[in-house]
Amino acid sequence: MKKNLRSVYLVSFVLFAAAIGYMIFSGVSQNSVYFLNVSEALAQEKTQPLLSARLFGTVADGTIVRPEDGLGVSFTLEDAENKAQTIQVQYKGVVPDTFDVGSEVIIEGSMQNSVFTAKTLMTKCPSKYQKENREKNA
Repeated sequence: MKKNLRSVYLVSFVLFAAAIGYMIFSGVSQNSVYFLNVSEALAQEKTQPLLSARLFGTVADGTIVRPEDGLGVSFTLEDAENKAQTIQVQYKGVVPDTFDVGSEVIIEGSMQNSVFTAKTLMTKCPSKYQKENREKNA
């Protein structure tokens, strides 16, 4: 009787461990996103499509185009280190107030045919919001 009970516990433990392992694996693989700069994204797109990526760069001068309905923006994202490396970005959604030419932005989405379709758009807060600069201006 005790051997039979041990077998049941052992099988239950193995099934439980396998279920937890599968949940961890599937959660990590579905939510993994590459964090790249513009140059890295352009290089990677040559070998495989970027289905899910997060890019960092700067909004290029004179490239911001807002649609008539007011939601979203199209612009060119340039690499922070190599300004010649650029990607065209299309974003539909609410644009942050701090979004402007020269803003450092982080976008998340996918890229096809050298056009990045962003699902999210975040801007880095300007230095005037940092504590040191607030104290200087006070």
